[in-house]
Amino acid sequence: MPEPLAPADRDSAVAWARATLPAHHTAIRFRWKYEDDQKRWGGRGQARIAPPDSLRFDYVGPLGLGAGAAVVVADSAIWADPEKNFRSLVPAVRMLWAGLGIVRPPAPNAAVFSRSGGGAGGAGAGAGADSSVRIWRFVQGEDTLDYRAAVRDTRVLEAEWRRQGKVQARSRTEFDLHLMPARARIDFPEGAARFELTVVAVDTAAVLDPAIWRGRR
Repeated sequence: MPEPLAPADRDSAVAWARATLPAHHTAIRFRWKYEDDQKRWGGRGQARIAPPDSLRFDYVGPLGLGAGAAVVVADSAIWADPEKNFRSLVPAVRMLWAGLGIVRPPAPNAAVFSRSGGGAGGAGAGAGADSSVRIWRFVQGEDTLDYRAAVRDTRVLEAEWRRQGKVQARSRTEFDLHLMPARARIDFPEGAARFELTVVAVDTAAVLDPAIWRGRR
């Protein structure tokens, strides 16, 4: 991520973040893998998104084992069942959103910075920087969130979350030709952990039962 970034208008950042939202209720079915220094497992899952800020996330392990679900509204997990499993799988809610190709807007009191260009050269790219790259930084308290959106042959969204300057998580999401998420990974350097998902189907006309927000079953 290039340093420094110029101060930017928060309203512009909010508009950019909103443009990453799906236009309608959307269901994303995927295969997932998780590994850390103690275990490795995987299975299938589904993320159901109700714009602008609601997400129901379900997952199940091999042979139907290890099932769980959670509901996220904005930047908070409202409930998770079982809570321990969900928080060990994706401990950073904003990084989960980013993994699904969605950027949460900066908080009202966040400092916002931005830069166009930067390309693959990163810091100091200068001349020849790719104008199809846009970088945003949202700083609030101890947390810094950097987003890098690039459009070349394919669209890619990368994110990094730092707390007190220490990297907590990084994500990378690749999109298909229809600008829907195709695959993503979220890395947690401190725990040597990685969560990966590969999208198998996207339903942009999903009907979401109101009951899914109230409980797992």
